[in-house]
Amino acid sequence: MDINDNINSPFKLKISFSKLLEHYETLAKSKDEIVVANASRILKIAKNHPELREGFSDLSMLKSKENEIKAVLRDTFNPILTNNEIKTASVPLHNLVFNASERFKNIIKTAGKDFELQIKNMPEDDTYIFACAIILNFCYGYDLNFKRPFYYEIPDANGVIRYYKILYNADFCEITPTENAKKITEADYNELLDNFENIALWKEKFPPNSYTFKGFVISNMFDVTDDQSISNIKSSLIGEEKRKDESFMNEFHKIFSSLLGIKNIKVGFSIYDEETDTFQHVHGVGMNSYLLGDLESNSCFDALCSWSYNRLLKENKYFSVSDVDAMYKKSKGRAPHILSLYNQQIKSAIFAPIANDDGLMGILEIVSDKPRVLNSINANKLVDVMPFIVSAVERSKNEEENLIEAIIQQECTSIHPSVKWRFIMEARNFIKDELNGLEPNFKKIAFDNIYPLYGQMDIKGSSEARNTATQQDLSLQLKAVKDIIEGVLKEEPLPIYEQYIYQINNYLEGIKSNFQVDSEQQISSFLKDDIEPVLEHLQVNDKWKEQIHQYRESIDDSLNVLYKHRKAYDETIAKINSEMAFLLDKKQEEAQAMYSHYFERFKTDGVEHNMYIGESITREDSFNPIYLYNLRLWQLQVMCEMENNYYQMKSDFPVALDVASMILVFSQPLSISFRMDEKQFDVDGTYNARYEIVKKRVDKAFIKGTNERVTQKGKISIVYSQKQDEIEYLRYIKFLQSKHYLDDDVEIVELQDLQAVTGLKAIRVSVLYHKNEDDKAFYTYQDLMKEIES
Repeated sequence: MDINDNINSPFKLKISFSKLLEHYETLAKSKDEIVVANASRILKIAKNHPELREGFSDLSMLKSKENEIKAVLRDTFNPILTNNEIKTASVPLHNLVFNASERFKNIIKTAGKDFELQIKNMPEDDTYIFACAIILNFCYGYDLNFKRPFYYEIPDANGVIRYYKILYNADFCEITPTENAKKITEADYNELLDNFENIALWKEKFPPNSYTFKGFVISNMFDVTDDQSISNIKSSLIGEEKRKDESFMNEFHKIFSSLLGIKNIKVGFSIYDEETDTFQHVHGVGMNSYLLGDLESNSCFDALCSWSYNRLLKENKYFSVSDVDAMYKKSKGRAPHILSLYNQQIKSAIFAPIANDDGLMGILEIVSDKPRVLNSINANKLVDVMPFIVSAVERSKNEEENLIEAIIQQECTSIHPSVKWRFIMEARNFIKDELNGLEPNFKKIAFDNIYPLYGQMDIKGSSEARNTATQQDLSLQLKAVKDIIEGVLKEEPLPIYEQYIYQINNYLEGIKSNFQVDSEQQISSFLKDDIEPVLEHLQVNDKWKEQIHQYRESIDDSLNVLYKHRKAYDETIAKINSEMAFLLDKKQEEAQAMYSHYFERFKTDGVEHNMYIGESITREDSFNPIYLYNLRLWQLQVMCEMENNYYQMKSDFPVALDVASMILVFSQPLSISFRMDEKQFDVDGTYNARYEIVKKRVDKAFIKGTNERVTQKGKISIVYSQKQDEIEYLRYIKFLQSKHYLDDDVEIVELQDLQAVTGLKAIRVSVLYHKNEDDKAFYTYQDLMKEIES
């Protein structure tokens, strides 16, 4: 078998001791007789076995010449140091070892039969390029700094990974080009400098087996487990999104095992919240807290004894528990942290505070299922890694604060991406003024000459539905109380019970015939102030205890009222708003891709949305009215789709409610500005305020001369004031009728005058519905209701 078999390299390898023998030839001329005698002995062996100087690639020669090779390398591999040094003789970029110190042999033997020696951080392509870099250095004199620290990862007797750094001695080798070698020019070299990752180019310049490597290299290895473990901890903590990576904690356990030299230890974390003085779980894949166990959070006083509390939180010092079982017996199970460890079958542990100058941020928890393997002695090793953990936690806390801020910004006071550039620009100006010693001033954010679009899907009769739900809940609660008191009255005929029953009957009658705004408050006060004390008195009696318990089971704990029908109503409103807002947001992504514009939506009793489009928002000289017309058509189409989606899921809602959709058309461009106090955009100027007035009142407007509201279930109402708007939207309606979004019953109506607003008109047209997404038939609202109810 040849040493060059199955390897891809620019080298044709030959093991040779020629360079080493040249050193012995020099030593043979020494004045020291002992040195001369030893050199002569080595040179005699070489003379009798010329292949040692000439070189060979046949691996069988390593066996047949084993004794001679050992003799030639005896000085290089000093027998006195063989049990201390970790040393091998080999060829470069190859796992072949043909001579080694006893310590190296023992390390490999301990690793096990299946262990394969391999450089950890050397990808296959890099191996080829590294060989090319050696050639450039040896043969062409180019000093390419390609040197990197190389490592072996080798398990010890306990299965713990240990790290060995490799240092090469290449004094005993020579490299010569073969007839296949290509001459490397200055231009070639310059091209290679900019193409490290282009393996094809390197193979073109340095074809396989185009250079002969003759000689051997000596590898000296050093156990750098502690240093490498610290480096690995640092690297692990630097990476982004680590908490989402399933392998992160597994690797972390292994790294700490290497650092402490202990197999199968586990690492946990708990975060300290100073405001509440609690420890809390760190959320992430594989993250555990052995201090908290199954608890999500716990008071520090409840998680620690007074000594450990003072040690971690006041002194910011680590402590160990080398024998949990012994400590559990000693404390009689009264020390909370010992009890938590004992219940998790942990036998030894180290708790280390993660603290900076501002105080405690969290706890590092290292645990083992074996007693005494973790103790105050090896806990000292944490001193070298804690600064990296502290830095990582500081960064993580900052990132979390930024993320929380971003979520609040997104969910509560979001700045739409279409206008964010203006806020960034003003913020930069603010910072620039501050740095230049000027009085910083965040200037007004305003956009001129933009076109507004407004739409809403309103829940019809939401106030009446809530009143009905409230009446039903109050009636149920009053009747339940009445049943209890009537039962008590039969056993104890006291006049006060009769008076309560009389009052309850009056309330029940009032709910049916004259339910007013303050009725709910009156009844709630009666139940709380008058009835509740009576029930407290009665529940001590076993006769009424069970009935009163059942009554209280029906009462919502947080609201102290019966919350059945109102809950169904509230859940329905929330679900409608959530589903419709989600659909609108998804559709908005498509609209933004067509042309950037400002968008915001609100959840009320339904979903409203505002859009503004114009050149001042896009900051590009690209706006054309066609983008406004496109957005108007998109809005009308999406309103039809929202109507369809609503009625397809209506049967899933706890309360059956209807919706009515409306679009407000405003043809004149206007200005908007960001109001810092309310954290939202609003129209600018007196004239533009007319738009806001119409927007707030138009959905309650009546058709002129009637008591009929302009918005109706099953229809979309398009409110406008200009004739050109009417022509434009009739064109859109006709297009959507051809796509079966809208019915043919188009009507144009005049609206009664609103305060300070006259001349409004509306186009109303029925929506065509599908029973579900797969349904190809088209239904009017009345047809759909019949289908749903049938």
